Amino acid sequence: MFLAQGIPAIPDLTQPQTLLQFGQHVLQFSQWFLVFLAGVGLVLAAMNFSYRNPRPAQLETDLTNYGQIWNGVRHGLLVVVILVIGFFLCSTLANRYHHWERDKISRVAGSVAGERVEHLAPLVRYSVEEPFTTITYIDGKPTEVEKRRQVDRFLAPSSTEAETTITLATDPATSRIIYQSNFKGTFQVTNSLDVTQDFVFETPLPVGYTLLQDYRVERQGKRLEPENQGEYRFPVKLVPGETTRFQVSYKAQGAPRWVYNANGRSLAKFRLTVLADFPNADFASGILPTETQTEGQGTRFTWAFEENVSGQNPFGVFTATQRFQNTGILPRLLLLAPGILLWWLLLLYLTTPLRLQDVAIAAAVFFACLLALTYASRIMDAKLVWGALLWVLLAFGWGVGTQNHKLGSVAATLCGAVLPVMAFLVPYTGLTLGAAGLLSAGLLLKRYYTESSRLTPV
Repeated sequence: MFLAQGIPAIPDLTQPQTLLQFGQHVLQFSQWFLVFLAGVGLVLAAMNFSYRNPRPAQLETDLTNYGQIWNGVRHGLLVVVILVIGFFLCSTLANRYHHWERDKISRVAGSVAGERVEHLAPLVRYSVEEPFTTITYIDGKPTEVEKRRQVDRFLAPSSTEAETTITLATDPATSRIIYQSNFKGTFQVTNSLDVTQDFVFETPLPVGYTLLQDYRVERQGKRLEPENQGEYRFPVKLVPGETTRFQVSYKAQGAPRWVYNANGRSLAKFRLTVLADFPNADFASGILPTETQTEGQGTRFTWAFEENVSGQNPFGVFTATQRFQNTGILPRLLLLAPGILLWWLLLLYLTTPLRLQDVAIAAAVFFACLLALTYASRIMDAKLVWGALLWVLLAFGWGVGTQNHKLGSVAATLCGAVLPVMAFLVPYTGLTLGAAGLLSAGLLLKRYYTESSRLTPV
């Protein structure tokens, strides 16, 4: 399980080291800003002292122009301060949301993490004697000598019919999912050789369990006991064509994945049924079941093959967790939010007259909507949240515009703030941004031609 990490190289004001660095930069900026204000004050004082007498008309014009320039400088300084503060706010929110997404994925992945309970297919082993040649030295001369040795051979069960019922539980200490499986299997062994043969039926214990109980092996309804503890190997002698049946059953508890592994060996007349008595169950290892049937809240998976079959992957079931899609969208939107705000303010400046308090309120409304979007999207779909919040921005656009510019300010809000944010929440980001850009260009062109027609003499 991976640890949640923040976005690299992005400031996060919730971290003490970042706060100290931010405070140092603020102090340095404050020193330069005080010097700037002192310089501006000296210039204004000098101008006021120079023109103590009644001001001529040209002086009035110069002071008016100077006042307009100073008003523009104040607006520019306010926008810069808003963008700087907004960047740190949005970067902090982006880091927090990134942490939350990673933590959520970690919790869900951790609930189904761990090993798997793996049932190993039984083996039917027998030994045959085969000759081999070795070289020995007699009187210093190499001589070939024929000998005989016992070699193990394996016989696949002539038919397999297994059934597993899996129920789901949760470990209260770790909140991890636990499988409780009940396995029953019948394996038919047939002597396909031409001679009477001594076989050994080997059924190894399942792998990956945390608790195994009631492990039982029977032959033709009679229980078999292993000669050595934990070694379930049972001899059986069969004449050519003779058939016998072994039954294996147990209850196991372990990780949230159960598989039947044949280790790539060929299986004949194989049928495996797994009843996952819980929702969100799915087949594992990429081997499609031949039949899937819903039973109550669970699902029954069946793998049935009349002829021989060989699978490199095991047959099995696991718990499918929720799908995490469109992750990283909100952090990316938050990092680009200051640019969206700047574009919106530019459209408002070109559409309707703005005062300093209008700019400050616009920035406050914009960042408040982003803050609400960030935290509300944790419990509901982000598109629905923004669909409710955009009316706040449109209401501000209607209120900030003068009597003749209300529709223009609403259109500027739609093109500059609502659509750009919506573009990051919908699948067609590029098309939505392109539409917002074209609408913005159309709005500015309409504004330009309207003003031109008013200034053109008839």
